[in-house]
Amino acid sequence: MWTRVGAVVARRPRLVWVATTVVLLALCGGLLQLRADGVAQEDVLLGDSDARQAQALLSEHFDAGAGAPAQILAPAGDAEAVLAAVAEDPGVAEAEVTADAPGTAAVPPPSALEAEGGTGAASAPEPQPRVVDGRVLVSATLADPGESLAAQQTVARLRDRLADLPTSGEILVGGPAAQALDTNVTTQRDLRVVIPLILAMLLVILAVLLRSLLAPVLLVAATVVSFGAALGVSALVFRHVFGFEDADPTVPLYGFVFLVALGIDYTIFLMTRAREETPRHGTRAGVLRALTVTGGVITSAGVVLAATFAALAVIPLMFMVQLAFIVAFGVLLDTLIVRSLLIPALVRDIGPKVWWPAKVD
Repeated sequence: MWTRVGAVVARRPRLVWVATTVVLLALCGGLLQLRADGVAQEDVLLGDSDARQAQALLSEHFDAGAGAPAQILAPAGDAEAVLAAVAEDPGVAEAEVTADAPGTAAVPPPSALEAEGGTGAASAPEPQPRVVDGRVLVSATLADPGESLAAQQTVARLRDRLADLPTSGEILVGGPAAQALDTNVTTQRDLRVVIPLILAMLLVILAVLLRSLLAPVLLVAATVVSFGAALGVSALVFRHVFGFEDADPTVPLYGFVFLVALGIDYTIFLMTRAREETPRHGTRAGVLRALTVTGGVITSAGVVLAATFAALAVIPLMFMVQLAFIVAFGVLLDTLIVRSLLIPALVRDIGPKVWWPAKVD
């Protein structure tokens, strides 16, 4: 079979790699459907659960965020200004400054009450804001469930609003919604940092292994396009087949790490064999021989890995289902299309120049 695939690549290599690239880039268009900016906590577990039913009852009879309020630490002298700013936000249902527990204030003795003509029990004193280390705690009940995306947006607005207040110290906003927001922001930052670092590391490793500069650039570019196509198709499947409107920010990151790590292994299998065959048979014939020899091994490994990751989809967690589909589909796409058609056709079309600056032929 791989001899026949090699014959197709040999006849029209430029048509093969151009057509394959166009299809992969078209599949990358599905990335426009991907919303990996966080998932509400109640949507993480798929199917029915006690927690989801409890949240539905809470939202029906009380403020949706009553079970997980936002907590704002502010200087004691700015308590009123902070409370007013928090209460003005449309995402806040109710806000109050945490007071000392009832009964902690001094109660007048009975003799004092008799002197004033009182005969009943002493009236409870008005609670005072509880001050700890010069700070007060403002508790804000949110209108949306505590770890929902809407609650996270409310926390972001509160932070911006409170940062503009002329206060005497730093104001901190915490709580479950703030924790979820910080996690999402950090993960999105990791995407912008970790992915370029991984690609740079791969370029260095491939350059040393293949003793070339052009080949590593082409191989890494093919890997990136393959990952983009896998993620694009996955985004369409998540939204229109599985019914997942959102995705956890960690899903693209973990998917990238798995797919690039596995895909670059297949690249190394193919291209090191092509490098070994080149001195005896030339670059164009060498890459076809490499495809014929390694095709069965790479395909078998890809099918096994895809099946293994697909098994994770039985776990009723949105994160695991999404990751399982991305990796399983991406491995098959990389195995059957990129390593079998795109890279061999590209190398055969470029010829000996692919090993630039080295001269192997």
